[in-house]
Amino acid sequence: MNRTTTFVIFYGAVFLQAGAYGLTFMLPRLFETFGANEKAVGSMLFITAFSTLITVYFAGHLTDRFGRLGMLGVGCVAISVALASYAIADGIGGWVIQASVLLGFGWGLTYALAPIALTTLISEEQRVRGFAILAIAVMAGFGLSPVLASILMNTGFSLNAAFYINSGLSALSAVSFFTLIKPVHRHAQQSESQIPSRLSFGSVLCILNSPARLPIIMVCIGASVFAGLNNFQTVFADERELNYADYFLVYTITVVIFRLVLARFKGGRNPYLTIAFLQYIMFGSVALFLVIGNNVPLYWLAAFLFGIGYGVSYPMLVAMVARDADNDLLAQTLQFFALSYFVGIFGFPLIAGWLIVEMGTSALLILAALLAGAEATMALIRALSGKSSV
Repeated sequence: MNRTTTFVIFYGAVFLQAGAYGLTFMLPRLFETFGANEKAVGSMLFITAFSTLITVYFAGHLTDRFGRLGMLGVGCVAISVALASYAIADGIGGWVIQASVLLGFGWGLTYALAPIALTTLISEEQRVRGFAILAIAVMAGFGLSPVLASILMNTGFSLNAAFYINSGLSALSAVSFFTLIKPVHRHAQQSESQIPSRLSFGSVLCILNSPARLPIIMVCIGASVFAGLNNFQTVFADERELNYADYFLVYTITVVIFRLVLARFKGGRNPYLTIAFLQYIMFGSVALFLVIGNNVPLYWLAAFLFGIGYGVSYPMLVAMVARDADNDLLAQTLQFFALSYFVGIFGFPLIAGWLIVEMGTSALLILAALLAGAEATMALIRALSGKSSV
């Protein structure tokens, strides 16, 4: 297998398994068939968060023993079983709890290890482009799986069919990662043993005392905004008689196009200033959600702006954490970055679900806007401090 084919299969495998997270955006609809509300969705995703955090922390220990590509394959198998379990479930019980735990385990492995595996294949100068393409593959999977679910439901299939289909795609992703073990080893620019992966209390302290601390905090805040807006987008759209598939389609197309166009863009001379600008756009998009009512063009505009703000700033933030990390702690820093991301992605829905049930969707949007504004301001302060220029 040549180097180009290796990259194509790697990114393709990432795309196939990424749809699993996109289907968590459909959990409110699935749980509605159980007679459960948004609080139950948040509670199950909190179980997923707990499973994910444990997995991410010990991912390095597993990969040092079994290899990154092998553990990526194992993670995809877990995701496949998780999605099938959601499809089988007919109420809040054992199947759903099993699915939540396995989803956290699988997604924790795949999301944390994919960028680390990529670092063995690319040089430092190629990181921004490599991470951007990786983010495109992930985001395309995120955004298109809810659209697939909508198409299936509109053509007479049940929502469960989308979970079964994505379960099969995740299994195919697992086969792809297992197939890549030898090619990645052959084309690696540095061996896995040169990049130790284990997180420890000492390494976490070193990371928190490094400049990488800021992007790690920022990604948690941004992930919370992303989770609040996307995990309950079906609820928001139904409440305003909008089509949630429109949001996911516009958002996904925007992110993919802009990430492709800007794949080589490193943020200019002051990357944190660029990140701040993009995240203020994200703040504006969330604020727009508060006033759009049932206006479809404004709904598309809000999705478009969120795609630019969050979608374009995220890979730059990944590049910044890699740049700000100590060289001998790069793998651990990327894992800790992923761990912080998952705190927001799977932890925040517990708060969001409670807010929707007790206070309504507007309360959630106000909180999300405040978080987006805070994250943008953190980037701006870093940019103006003079410590972010390259």
